Amino acid sequence: MVNPDRIAQLKTGIERNGPVVYWMQRDQRVNDNWALLHAIELSVKNQFPLYVIFCLTDSFAGAGLRQYAFMIKGLEQVEIEFAKYNIPFKSLHGNPDIQIPEFIKDVSASTLITDFNPLKLTSIWKKKAAKKIDIPFYEVDAHNIVPCRIASPKQEFGAYTLRPKINKVLDTYLEEFPKITKLKRPLERINNNWLDVLSNIKADKSVKEINDIRPGEDAALNSLQSFIDETFNIYGEKRNDPAAEATSGLSPFLHYGQIAPQRVALAIQHLTDNRESQEGFLEELIIRRELADNYCFYNKDYDSFEGFPLWGKETLHRHLKDKREYIYSRKEFETATTHDELWNAAQSEMVIRGRMHGYLRMYWAKKILEWSKTPDDAISTAIYLNDKYQLDGRDPNGYTGIAWSIGGVHDRAWFERSVFGKVRYMNLNGCKRKFDVDLYINKIKNLNENL
Repeated sequence: MVNPDRIAQLKTGIERNGPVVYWMQRDQRVNDNWALLHAIELSVKNQFPLYVIFCLTDSFAGAGLRQYAFMIKGLEQVEIEFAKYNIPFKSLHGNPDIQIPEFIKDVSASTLITDFNPLKLTSIWKKKAAKKIDIPFYEVDAHNIVPCRIASPKQEFGAYTLRPKINKVLDTYLEEFPKITKLKRPLERINNNWLDVLSNIKADKSVKEINDIRPGEDAALNSLQSFIDETFNIYGEKRNDPAAEATSGLSPFLHYGQIAPQRVALAIQHLTDNRESQEGFLEELIIRRELADNYCFYNKDYDSFEGFPLWGKETLHRHLKDKREYIYSRKEFETATTHDELWNAAQSEMVIRGRMHGYLRMYWAKKILEWSKTPDDAISTAIYLNDKYQLDGRDPNGYTGIAWSIGGVHDRAWFERSVFGKVRYMNLNGCKRKFDVDLYINKIKNLNENL
């Protein structure tokens, strides 16, 4: 049974006889999915058929062909997996607040279930859809190990305030997933033409697809196992070295919900022979990732200057007229033509590979602040570039990381300096003390030359 703490009722209504509908959004997988499991529970309990639907929009917060292709190819595998359980999976196209209510009406649904997402655009869709339906509507947190609403009822100051709250109840929620029940009452088989779906998306097609990362549940599980077998033992020591390739590579899979963070945590928690790697990884996977959800859920200005803490806004405002040694346009940032070779390499890697090392993401965003006319310009540029090129853009982790770097979110005030005020500063010499900067730059130059 799905823990009721994971379930929030978004709308009451009349529960008529009819199919249960699961509106899949953030958690794009069949296995280890609490939202799907709850939908199956209701279907089996009431002997109602089940539909799973996914609604594709032509634009989503700066996503282009790169991101849509990765997602749609993963959804194609989701459809194949659903067929094993007699669960029809239907792709809809258009505005969710229009398409979802129409589908609910067409199939005379009894209940609507969706998954939790803290981003404001998806919240708007849900609110608009809820107004147009008259059946119960539930949201299930299938993404956080400790459900976001349970972990904290408010925006937390930082990891140091959220960590004890999560650790206190983690054992309650970090449980093994039940197996999926094969439904006895199959509906018609729906065959989605995913090639047509992809070709009909009207998103920006200027950024190339990423071909060296295969999407989908199987690929995500294989990546997790490869990390455990090949990289985990050096993670603790080398995770802040962008040249070492010591991270898990799971970020795109986690972003699209192709693997459950809880599945990853279950796999890592028993690897106690290397405490440094285990504790460091679980801190990032659980505390830092769920802190990002907390920030975006309770602060709807997460993508703007207004979302910064008061001290961050005040200190940046006081230094607004400070002389900047360099000021770059958005185009100069995008084309990696700054004076800083390390920054250019990080930006180039993001453009070419669709990813950037976590340590460099902080340096990258802080330099955008340093080289922009205003903090508003800086956060706008950072979000634009992140969401256009990163496979895992448009994610709470991305918005929160940028807000930390530029506005001091989840951080403390530091020594005051020009431009940054009391926001934490990073420079090239600090990076050189952390890792071999020249080695990393040369690796990215080789990537460019081999395009």
